[in-house]
Amino acid sequence: MSTTGIANKQEQHLQSAVVPREQTQQILNRRAAAAGAIKPKDLYTLADRLETQAASFGQRDFLIYKGRRYSYAEVDARACVFAHALRNKGLQRGDVCALAMENRPEFFFAWFGMAKLGVVAAFINHHAAGAPLLHALQSTAAKAVVVGEECLQPFADTPETARYPLLLVRDEETPAAEPLLRLTDRDFADAVAGPGVSAVDPAWRAGIRAEETMLLIFTSGTTGLPKAARYSHMRWLSSGDVMQVTLDATPDDVFYCCLPLYHGAAATSVTSTALKAGASIVVRRKFSASEFWVDVRSYQVSIFQYIGEICRYLLNRPPQPDERRHSLRCMLGAGLTPETWQRWIERFGNLPVFEGWGSTEANCAIINLDNRLGSCGRVPYWEKTNVRLIRYDSENQCHPRDEQGFCIPCQPGEVGEAVAFIVDHPEIGAGRFEGYTCPKATESKILRGVFQKGDAWWSSGDLLRYDEEGYCYFVDRIGDTFRWKSENVSTQEVADALGDFPGLELINVYGVKVPGHEGRAGMAALLMQPGQAFDPAAFYQLTSSRVPRYAAPVFVRVCASADMTSTFKLRKVDLQRQGYDPRQFDDPLFIRDEASASYQPYSPEVLAANGLAPFASESC
Repeated sequence: MSTTGIANKQEQHLQSAVVPREQTQQILNRRAAAAGAIKPKDLYTLADRLETQAASFGQRDFLIYKGRRYSYAEVDARACVFAHALRNKGLQRGDVCALAMENRPEFFFAWFGMAKLGVVAAFINHHAAGAPLLHALQSTAAKAVVVGEECLQPFADTPETARYPLLLVRDEETPAAEPLLRLTDRDFADAVAGPGVSAVDPAWRAGIRAEETMLLIFTSGTTGLPKAARYSHMRWLSSGDVMQVTLDATPDDVFYCCLPLYHGAAATSVTSTALKAGASIVVRRKFSASEFWVDVRSYQVSIFQYIGEICRYLLNRPPQPDERRHSLRCMLGAGLTPETWQRWIERFGNLPVFEGWGSTEANCAIINLDNRLGSCGRVPYWEKTNVRLIRYDSENQCHPRDEQGFCIPCQPGEVGEAVAFIVDHPEIGAGRFEGYTCPKATESKILRGVFQKGDAWWSSGDLLRYDEEGYCYFVDRIGDTFRWKSENVSTQEVADALGDFPGLELINVYGVKVPGHEGRAGMAALLMQPGQAFDPAAFYQLTSSRVPRYAAPVFVRVCASADMTSTFKLRKVDLQRQGYDPRQFDDPLFIRDEASASYQPYSPEVLAANGLAPFASESC
């Protein structure tokens, strides 16, 4: 039995009417046409689009930040100021300049100013310090760093970064101490804070093709140091073209940007779509559950890009009498579990949800255009897409092959890895895999000889399944699915099934080695909401009713805080390493106890009574 049993149990009460395949495909055809509008050799860049839109929508709001409104013309003018200042510091076409700054208008000014010069922007996680920060600068070959005053401390804490010029951008909200300011180029700060300058000479970026790299965005780094993914002008602009026709976005729309701009969702989908549509973006430094609906109502936000955990945070807020009174007309994102989705529409109203699947570096994407609860996308006709699901053996960590040595396509209901054919044609941009700055990392994501000799497919590392109607469902990351009691267990599906446990803020499910047992036992790290206590008996009952016995977590760790990336993705590596060894952490630890039909506090006696040996760290 596979973990599809868990998913089927979850989905029985969530199904809605099936949209005809042809209807879904019509929208996908419009998306495909938009994706192919910009050709690789076109002399067309982000800067060209910004200048065109500034001419078309000059006095319309582009950015809104804490009540301050910046028109399209003003954003373009400030980008010119940054472009001149960067050029005066020696930066020119083809150079890489890092950008470390919190979400604020100056982030856009600096980024767009780089584009006007033909300089490649490398977005740095401003939380990074030490080895990760140095790695980010080295792996992108940055010549300088445009750094917000609020983000100087990590550079001071990492002396090895001293060889990189720090081009300062002042921040009135978070002023830095004088010792930190001494590390920076304050002449640059004065220049970019100064009055307007002349427009940028297009000759400074003359000859740049749409297929050339415009942006470097780092992957989330849940399992190691992040990799810098390449984003061409073409891919970035096309993402906005595609989502504009998908959402029917217009200049009257207002997008909400609360995810960090160094992350793909905010930097690509939100920004490129709003720019294409001539729409506005409400920029917030950080997500705030308490201020979210205040912002939505104040600025008449119509489109919200989410991460699944953000929706959970909002649902965990106390109900308010007017919370269905808002201006949202649709939302798009990823990671929305079926239960969270159901609770969202019941509480905040039934608006279109465009749940999707993809990644920063992906050469493909699927999207749920039909509001099908729980699905991350639909493929009405597989022959019309470059995406396939191929069988994956989680136990042996390999792709089974047929007698000819080729991979085996999944049938409906089967779990497999999502892969995408890599298009390599000089006149076609869609389907290209632009890779990373590290050639070895790029090659590691390519599968060859998948369905015929010599073919090349991007390997997502994600396990999905699809149903008879072509609706796809995210299952897990490869490596997160584990085997216990001769059964495959999906950590994501178990987390989804148990995610509405009363008082729960977050759940992180993973497998840990148990001496004397094959495979891994399930372990759940729980973070309870403030003021809420973990009820072991109630959690046992929930697991018994929601998941097969083999999939129920054997261990529960009640954490004081969540180990997450800054883009709300849960880390598992350290949790797996610590396992169920109480010497590794101070959090309360519980063991599933069939005799008492509850989870009992950890003790050697309870461990032995349930046939479990003490944790051996070297076996993880």
